[in-house]
Amino acid sequence: MKRFYNDVTVDETARGFRFLLDGKPVQTPARQPLLLPTRALAEAIAEEWRAQEEDMLPQAMPLTRMVNSVLDGVRITRPDVIAAILRFGENDLLSYRAEAPVELVARQLEWNSWLGWVADRYGARLAVTSGIRHVEQPAETLTALRQAVSDLNDFHLAALHVLASITGSLVLGLAVLDGRLAAAEAFALSRLDEAYQAERWGADREAEQRAGRLAAEMGHAAQLVRLSRA
Repeated sequence: MKRFYNDVTVDETARGFRFLLDGKPVQTPARQPLLLPTRALAEAIAEEWRAQEEDMLPQAMPLTRMVNSVLDGVRITRPDVIAAILRFGENDLLSYRAEAPVELVARQLEWNSWLGWVADRYGARLAVTSGIRHVEQPAETLTALRQAVSDLNDFHLAALHVLASITGSLVLGLAVLDGRLAAAEAFALSRLDEAYQAERWGADREAEQRAGRLAAEMGHAAQLVRLSRA
């Protein structure tokens, strides 16, 4: 798509912040007003539009894409999004441990501190198993996680969906949301097995490229949390 505007500005309305192209307010793809909770988020999105050259590159506008998904998707389907996120708590990556080799088993012990954190922070004590056995989480744990997720605003809910989907862990997603983990740290924790296998057998270039894209997506989700809270 060719760039069709010259000026990008931000202003404040009674309902929130917005950015304008040549003085005209922008709408989402579903024709919703693109209203944002903070000036910081509005300015960051405006900067994505300012940075576009003659040929616009949607892939270079990750915040715009995520905000559109919040306003056109999450806001309308909150119960479905909450249910999808909670499935990562029911089968959280951190609850499933390797039985061997001993080096990987030892590395996964690092997850214990984050299980302790989520228990202290949200009252959610997750059960742990090893091998291929499935573990049922206590009902009170799932209730606590549901409350924690349901309390989030739409922007943070969208970010958590991305974080939990990529890591396979609601615990790690909540830790990023809470500012206890950087997105890159959470991503690394979620890939202990992959890192161990790469050290042992060598890295796969295609897998590394995919991992880089996922890590970047997590970084954008964490940025959305930070800017929508500013």
